[in-house]
Amino acid sequence: MQKVHFNNRQIQMAGHLYTPADFDGRRQYPAIISVHPGGGVKEQTAGTYARRLAEQGFVTLAFDASYQGESGGQPHFLDEPMNRVADIYSAVDYLTTLGFVDAGRIGVLGICAGGGFAAKAASVDRRIKALATASAVNVGAATRKGWEGQGSINDLLPVLDALAAQRSAEAGGAEAAYAPYVPQLGDSSAPRDLQEAADYYLTARARHPNAQNKMLMNGLGAWVAFDAFDLVEQLLSQPTLVIAGSAAGSLWHSQELHAKAQGPKQLFIIEGAAHMDLYDGPQVDIALDKLGPFFRLHL
Repeated sequence: MQKVHFNNRQIQMAGHLYTPADFDGRRQYPAIISVHPGGGVKEQTAGTYARRLAEQGFVTLAFDASYQGESGGQPHFLDEPMNRVADIYSAVDYLTTLGFVDAGRIGVLGICAGGGFAAKAASVDRRIKALATASAVNVGAATRKGWEGQGSINDLLPVLDALAAQRSAEAGGAEAAYAPYVPQLGDSSAPRDLQEAADYYLTARARHPNAQNKMLMNGLGAWVAFDAFDLVEQLLSQPTLVIAGSAAGSLWHSQELHAKAQGPKQLFIIEGAAHMDLYDGPQVDIALDKLGPFFRLHL
């Protein structure tokens, strides 16, 4: 693994580039971009998948989203969905400049929110030849309907009122306000997936100083208006592999993505797995047993 930097317009992006053990710079390799979840960084699950896929013979890239982690962009901790999609375009740009990457064989893997952003990017950027997701989440739909898809958009109206008031306050000089990605440890009122997300991000299991569990509140309006899958049924014709756990509260996102994708597609359900099980642990091995052959076939 080597640390790399590339540009997303005026923002310098920070990434980790992984190469196979028998890497030969005179060859050309298929490449995979690994896109981290909301609030995550390249050192966590995106890096795990990138490293493991490099062991299977791919050049892989995990990077911090713009405005987050070690990547540039001010104000930091801004998280707007289309920025995340543009990050993926810039990662593809970067890979095409590397002589040892075959620019005609680039794929994307997205985990959680990264899966939604990857689907949006692949729907538009035809340089992406194959798409895979693990525990995919469409952050717009999750914001509008709740984590398990049972909420009403009317529940958002007080949130939007608070957001409007906060933006006005900040315009007048007030301090910025932040919202957490995951609940506090021990919050039994949160859905199971999110309780387990807190265990992942806020304990030694995967805690990292660059993943601070906060996003600028004034970016939430962009989440409400975003839909990762709105053009999938018309534009996503590349081969698609969707992986999710049968016990995940987020399963409905993966089912929707699979239903809408127009190209060769597969929905692979890991029986008994919850959302966070695809971040680390033995279920990652099961996912990788599907991902490696999928990308070898289509890249």
